[in-house]
Amino acid sequence: MSGPPHHREQSHLPDRRTLLSTALGAAALGSGTGRAAALAPGAGHDGTRDRGNPFNLGIASGDPSPDGFVLWTRLAHEPLAEDGRGGMPDRVIDVDWQIAEDEGFRRVVRSGTEQALPARAHSVHVEPTGLKPDREYYYRFRVGRHTTRTGRTRTAPAPGAPSSSLTVCTASCAAWEHGFFTAYRRIAEEEPDLVLHLGDYIYELGHLQYPVLSGIARDVAGSEARTLADYRRRYAQYRTDPDLQLAHAVAPWVVVWDDHELDNNWAGQHPELPQLGFDERRAASFRAYYENMPLRSAAKPQGTDMRLYRRIEWGGLANFHVLDTRQYRDDQACGGLVGPCGAESAPERSITGDRQENWLLDGLRRSGARWDLLAQQVMFARNDTLDGPLTSTSMDTWDGYTASRGRITRGWIEAGVRNPVVLTGDIHEHYAADLRTDYTDPASEVVGSELVTTSVTSGGDAEEDEFTGDPDNPHIRFHSGMRGYLRTRITPEELRADFRVLPYVSRAGAPVDTKASFAVADGVPGLQHGTG
Repeated sequence: MSGPPHHREQSHLPDRRTLLSTALGAAALGSGTGRAAALAPGAGHDGTRDRGNPFNLGIASGDPSPDGFVLWTRLAHEPLAEDGRGGMPDRVIDVDWQIAEDEGFRRVVRSGTEQALPARAHSVHVEPTGLKPDREYYYRFRVGRHTTRTGRTRTAPAPGAPSSSLTVCTASCAAWEHGFFTAYRRIAEEEPDLVLHLGDYIYELGHLQYPVLSGIARDVAGSEARTLADYRRRYAQYRTDPDLQLAHAVAPWVVVWDDHELDNNWAGQHPELPQLGFDERRAASFRAYYENMPLRSAAKPQGTDMRLYRRIEWGGLANFHVLDTRQYRDDQACGGLVGPCGAESAPERSITGDRQENWLLDGLRRSGARWDLLAQQVMFARNDTLDGPLTSTSMDTWDGYTASRGRITRGWIEAGVRNPVVLTGDIHEHYAADLRTDYTDPASEVVGSELVTTSVTSGGDAEEDEFTGDPDNPHIRFHSGMRGYLRTRITPEELRADFRVLPYVSRAGAPVDTKASFAVADGVPGLQHGTG
C-alpha cells in the first residue's frame, strides 16, 4: 500500500432541517446544493477531460472528537466495475473539501485538498482539527465541476463538559438481497446526534447464497466476496443505496464490524469452514473496510491486523467503549455448535483478547462519565433458546465465553461504573435485558442493562411476534423479531430506549413505529419501566 496521501489544509478566519428536507427531496445523489459560496466549477486539476460525476458512493463523517471528526468519500464513475476500481483512471486525483458553520457555506472554517490514490480505491479520509466543541458543521467535496451534496456532522462536547442530551440511533445487519434500506432513511429523519453501526454493514455472500422466507428483494452483484476487488465492489453496491447515503449525510457515524464484513462466524485466525488463503482474504476485507468507512488513520489496517476498538467520549455525559469481538477471540467452543458443553466456561477463553480486555477495564476504571456504553456485536446476556429444563445457547455470543463475560461484568462493578449499558447487534432481533451477576439465579443482583437492535433487513419481512417475559430467561424483558433499529435518548437523568420497527422491507418506503420503550434511571441498574 502506498504511503499517506498528500494533504493541504487551510484555516479561515472567522438549518440543519433545511439540509434534511433538501436531501430527502433530492432525486439524484451526489449533486451540489446550488447554494451561495459554492465551490467554483472547472476541469480536473490536471486538465484532463471530465468523465462524469465521480461521487456515486456518497459522503460520510465519523468518530467525532471535541475538535474534529473524520470526513470520507470514495470516487467511482462505475461503482460495479468488475475490477473493483470503480471505473477510475489509474492516477492520483485531487479532491477539494470544505467545512462551514452554515449550510450555505458563507462561513467556511476549514478547507483543503486531499489526494485520492488508486492504491486506496480512490477513497479519501480527512481529519480536520481545531474546530469548536459541541457544534454542528457542514461539509462537502469537489472534483472538477462536480460537487457532492452537503453533509451535516458535529463535534463532541469538551472533556467533562455537561451535556443536556444525546440522541443515538443504533443499527446492524443489512443484507442487500433481503430488503430495502428504508430503516436508514428513517434513521436520517430522526436527525440523531450520532449513529452507531455495530456490524454486518455488508454481507460477503453472493447471489442466492443467503435465502430468506420472504423472498429475494433485489439482486446482489457477483458471487461470494473473497478478493480485494470483490469486497470493493460489494461495498460500492451498498454505497449506491440512496437511503444509506442519506443516513451517512445527516450525522457522524461510529462503525465497527461483525462477521459478514469478512466471513460468516469467523473467529480470530479461524474461518467458519476450512479454506485456503484465509489470511489473504482477511487482509483484503480489512483493506476494503477501511477504504469504505469514515475511520481515522489509526484504524488503517496493517496486513491482517486492524485496530477498531476505541473510545468515543461525549463530554461528561457518556463514554462509548467500542469493542471488536471478532478479531481477537478464541474459536467458538463446542465445535461452533450450540452449547453448553463445558468448554465454553474455560477460564482462559476470551472473546476480546487480553489486550482489549485490559484496555476496556482500564477505561471503565478511569471513566468519569454519567453513562458508560459498551458498543459491541453479539448478545452479552445469557439467552437460552430451548424451552423447558434443558439449556441451549449460542457459542458465537458471550454465552460461548462465560469467563470473559464474568471478568467484564466484575470489572465494571469493581470500578463503580455509575450506569453500565451494553449496546448490541448481530442477532436480527430486538431485545431488552437486565444484566445479572448470575443468570442461573433470577434473584441475583441486577448490575446493568443490555439493548439489542434488530437488523436493517437481514431476515426479510417478519411477523409481529414478540414477548415481554420468558420463563427460561427471566432477565430478558422484551423481544421482537421485526426489522428496524434502536433509538436512544441519553440525558443526565435517564437513558430512554425506543425499539423502532418497520412492517416490511421487501419493498421500499415502509413507515416506522415504536414497538416498545424502556428507560434506565441514573444510578439504578436495570430496565426500570417499559411502555408499548
